Amino acid sequence: MNSAFPTSQGSPLPLGATITPDGINFAIFSRHAESVCLVLGIKDEQKRAERITIKLDSKMNKTGDIWHILVSDVPAYVRYGWRLSGPWEPKTSGLAYNSDLILIDPHAKELRSPPWGQPHLGAGQQTFALIPDKSYDWEGDRPLNIPLQDSIIYELHVRGFTFHPSSKCRSRGTFQGITQKIGYLKRLGITAIELMPVTEFDETDCPFVSPVAGTRLRNYWGYSPLSFFAPKPAYADNSPHPLNEFRDMVKALHKAGIEVILDIVFNHTAEGGWDGKTGSFRGIDNPIYYLLDPWTKAYLNFSGCGNTCNCNHPIVRSLIIDALHWWVMDMHVDGFRFDLASILGRDQQGHVLSNPPMVEMIAEDPILANTKIIAEAWDAAGLYQVGHFSDHYRWAEWNGRFRDDVRMFMNGAAGLTGTLATRIAGSSDLYQHNGRRPCNSINFITSHDGFTLADLVSYNEKHNFANGEGNRDGDNHNLSWNSGIEGPTEDKKVLQLRSRRIRTMAVILLLSQGVPMLVAGDEFGRTQQGNNNAWCQDNEISWINWQLAAKNRGQLRFFRKLICLRRSYSIFRRAEFFEVSRPDRPPSSQEIIWHGLQPNQPDWSEQSCVLAFLLKDIHPGDDGDSNFFIMLNGQPDQAALFTVPETATVGKRCVWKKIIDTGLAAPADFVDLTKAKELAVGSQVSVAAMGCVVLQTQEIYTP
Repeated sequence: MNSAFPTSQGSPLPLGATITPDGINFAIFSRHAESVCLVLGIKDEQKRAERITIKLDSKMNKTGDIWHILVSDVPAYVRYGWRLSGPWEPKTSGLAYNSDLILIDPHAKELRSPPWGQPHLGAGQQTFALIPDKSYDWEGDRPLNIPLQDSIIYELHVRGFTFHPSSKCRSRGTFQGITQKIGYLKRLGITAIELMPVTEFDETDCPFVSPVAGTRLRNYWGYSPLSFFAPKPAYADNSPHPLNEFRDMVKALHKAGIEVILDIVFNHTAEGGWDGKTGSFRGIDNPIYYLLDPWTKAYLNFSGCGNTCNCNHPIVRSLIIDALHWWVMDMHVDGFRFDLASILGRDQQGHVLSNPPMVEMIAEDPILANTKIIAEAWDAAGLYQVGHFSDHYRWAEWNGRFRDDVRMFMNGAAGLTGTLATRIAGSSDLYQHNGRRPCNSINFITSHDGFTLADLVSYNEKHNFANGEGNRDGDNHNLSWNSGIEGPTEDKKVLQLRSRRIRTMAVILLLSQGVPMLVAGDEFGRTQQGNNNAWCQDNEISWINWQLAAKNRGQLRFFRKLICLRRSYSIFRRAEFFEVSRPDRPPSSQEIIWHGLQPNQPDWSEQSCVLAFLLKDIHPGDDGDSNFFIMLNGQPDQAALFTVPETATVGKRCVWKKIIDTGLAAPADFVDLTKAKELAVGSQVSVAAMGCVVLQTQEIYTP
């Protein structure tokens, strides 16, 4: 062994690098490696870099399949990586050892990489890990544990949220930038931010070139992890301490009553297929970490990104659980959204399991007992599991059925009133089994993947030419409608229709049972210029232009008041599904009553484009006991006349007040209850094409 530092046997657990009273313990799993070297990066007093290689003894420094060593007297801020030697047999055993490479420890908690936009120097050759400082002062911070049914999720990209100069943040495009926008987030009213990937990735690995500028595009979204643990240093304003900047952000958000959910990628890595760069897993134990064809040893590609992680191998399961534990225990995050989560349910041959160990382990893990777990319940190979990803009551899902059904109804498609009613009531057809509840449905109309809300009503077709793939990339099935003109226009009627459709969809989203998710900037009309796959657009296509918040202040006001309405009345956030009406129960016990143009006459026909429903709060609490009558007109070109029903209140006198009318311009589109116009029972209400009207009861107090 190298004698630069004292070494001893060390311990096989925990994996990764761990500070002990006697030094730093290093441990890494590799079943098939023939020799292993620890590489230390040291800087002397003159800040000259030096590499020290320590070869591990296969007898003394190995327990089972774990290689380990304790190194003493190592200076602060030491960097480390691994060199592993073994067979290179890509077509026979699938092993892919290359002792020339310095590999990233799969359990590395902190990495050092260049500033944003600079190459990672061949990820895996120069990317060293650090041993993180665990002495951070959380000042008593604890999880908020906001009930899932009370959550309103706001999806955002760390860089794109504040990088545009109009954000006026001091630390644009960083964790600190998010912290500097906490005031805005509180005023908006959301309860949780969902961060697109924050673990280290190489944004310069995009192979495509801008057809306009002729420059290489960037992997802006970051769904190509180099690590499951380490936060991306380029997202930190003060790069020497990226972990603490992330912790500062979490702590500040918690103080403001806002949770942090991570969009985390365990289904594949940045190493891609055999033509990709080896940075970690492939060079450590390729057939353990990835799904390989048993005959050809080609990578099975259920992720669409070149490789698929072997998520139900015990070693990989342990790695994933370790990563989740670290994010919850050391970084205080409140939940996870699992990208292409259906891959977590495939076995080591890629077959779909009926009861996947990985999925069950996450749901039953005691450390994660109060952590929100959300599945993107499909993968890139066509497996679609919305509604049946898992029978475990803890798993929530992105409800793609909600997205599609609302989009179709708001495109003017007829015959969807019954389906829309099911979505509004919490999607019981998907989630009413095995103790699941409406909050298992994460309702959304837009997400990072696809059109923004403004583009959804402005484009019939995707416009992805800027991605350098000849407009071939991105989904062709957008269920969008341009409202009469493709793209930007000055036509007032078209602009009014677009605005009306946006606000009506917002009403459906935020007043439906389930958990609503918004995309950052949708509340004030962010556009991607018709690009529905902006994964490689690190520019104004993706950055949020905060000038739109002033330009579209009326729409922003509408979203704020709508979110406030949802949070003010528990009738929109039910813990259980509505009971099915029964002949032996009086109408007064029904909590949701479906209507059509006439009271108690819902139209479920194939020609119907209108739907109304009355929500009754029969269990009044601290938030009062207002009833609501919501009218939706999905006809694209004509208004609809609805008749106002009875208030359905028992034991007191109430009147209907019109609080929302998306057919009107701001501020008349949403008025306070005390200032709202009173409507008589039996009167008719005109609901504009693609519009919505909401009535609320107000009690009449008599002396």
